[in-house]
Amino acid sequence: MANKKVVKRYLFPEDYMADPSVHVFNGRIFIYPSHDWECDNVENDNGDQYVMKDYHVLSIDGNPMTGKVTDHGCVLRQEDIPWHGRQLWDCDVAEKDGKYYMYFPMKDRNDVFHWGVAVSDRPEGPFVPQPDPVRGSYSIDMCVRHDENGEYYVYFGGLWGGQLQRYKDNIHLETPYLPEGSEPSLPARVVRLGEDMLQYAEDPKPVFILDKDGQQLRADDPHRFFEASWVFKRNGVYYFTYSTGDSHLLCYATGDNPLGPFTYRGVILTPVVGWTTHHSIIEWEGKWYLFHHDSVPSGGKSWLRSLKVCELEFDGNGDIITIEGTDIQQ
Repeated sequence: MANKKVVKRYLFPEDYMADPSVHVFNGRIFIYPSHDWECDNVENDNGDQYVMKDYHVLSIDGNPMTGKVTDHGCVLRQEDIPWHGRQLWDCDVAEKDGKYYMYFPMKDRNDVFHWGVAVSDRPEGPFVPQPDPVRGSYSIDMCVRHDENGEYYVYFGGLWGGQLQRYKDNIHLETPYLPEGSEPSLPARVVRLGEDMLQYAEDPKPVFILDKDGQQLRADDPHRFFEASWVFKRNGVYYFTYSTGDSHLLCYATGDNPLGPFTYRGVILTPVVGWTTHHSIIEWEGKWYLFHHDSVPSGGKSWLRSLKVCELEFDGNGDIITIEGTDIQQ
């Protein structure tokens, strides 16, 4: 499918923010981004250049392409979390019974990523962290989906600095292992939350992405999963969307079950300026929108990213029309 040029909007030029998780709460669009800080760290595959220390919440008054963006300020700081080490990376938020639950990854004092949960009475925060990390939690990039079946699922995982390669069957490996070549690629994970929204209801499961022949995508496939899961449902079909990391694409696969498996369908977004591509997709007043980031305003510094939004279109078969990552902006 031919790539399409679309108009994009920078949402919050006042500061460097990235990894937008976006939801509609109480009839308003809320954005839960990570917050990039300038740093002296050397850029490396572990992501040491991403030194995020806090979270802000943004909201949009009306249409994503034209509405006023409000910064609700800092809603959670690293030093407020009792078990903190460093690096508050991508987070997401879910609502249940009038409470808002923020799920976030952070390294503990041993430099191992776990999940934290922080709770608020309002979607704009502030959020109060639980004293301990979620039991059995690991890796990064949470996406929470409240499914039609009433369950809350969290999709997660990231390679390299995201530490997913350090685990097999939810057990920490003594020696990390990344598949190579024709081996099956390392899958994302999905877990069902318990009734209290604070712990797992069961062990995480792999999220398999299959090719057209029903085989798991290979490790050397440029469309294999790397990080940044996001799941939405359209016309009865589940779309599992994700970043491919070092091939710098946003891709998608579809299925009929929130747990998968999903069949690879295509590319959502071609490479942007900057190393990472991380996103979310929502429907607003009958149209669909892609929120993501790039590093154009910072002059290409991959660790100083800026939020963007554009309209997302589908063809008659439900395929997403691919968008050019380096297109024009408003």
